[in-house]
Amino acid sequence: MEKRHNYVHKTAELSTQFFINPATSQPNVAGLILAGSADFKTKLSQSDMFDQRLQAKILNVVDVSYGGENVFNQAIELFAEILANVKFIQEKKLIGKYILKNSSTGKVTTKHMNKEQEANQSNFCDPITNTDLEVQEKMSLLEWFANEYKKFGCSLEFVTNKSQEGSQFCRGFGGIGGMLRYQLDIRSFDELSDEDDVYEDSD
Repeated sequence: MEKRHNYVHKTAELSTQFFINPATSQPNVAGLILAGSADFKTKLSQSDMFDQRLQAKILNVVDVSYGGENVFNQAIELFAEILANVKFIQEKKLIGKYILKNSSTGKVTTKHMNKEQEANQSNFCDPITNTDLEVQEKMSLLEWFANEYKKFGCSLEFVTNKSQEGSQFCRGFGGIGGMLRYQLDIRSFDELSDEDDVYEDSD
């Protein structure tokens, strides 16, 4: 019993450490699913040691037939519909980042493409040398934002198209927008459509 108590205490402590934002004292997750093959998950959810702010975020407590990493995978399968509403998963399908290399010149180019542009093979060919570009790395733009935004002194927020405001944002800005730190004179920019543009950065 003492070992069980200590385990619950440690798990509750780590849950607070990982899922409560110290800056806001609020949960940094949209919801929690507790999964396992024994009754520990139930003990944890009902324990006074488990942070009440996290208890309010519990979406479900589920029995699974596996242990270890398989618990995680089975829980995802069982609650795919719930997880489909989590903002991070919804936004992940937006735009992919490709790092492409021209094998004949050695030139490396970074391209950000949507799904339609990915299907166009001409985006993977150098128009000057007519050489096929080798994919050196592929990364979701959303993943890049999540990894890099702090380096630019930015804050990162995810929105969905499930609300009226979110839907307007996705239609009006293509799903990606930003608030500039400094005032910008937009009159210096021409009114150009970027619907079919592929954004490139060359090294």
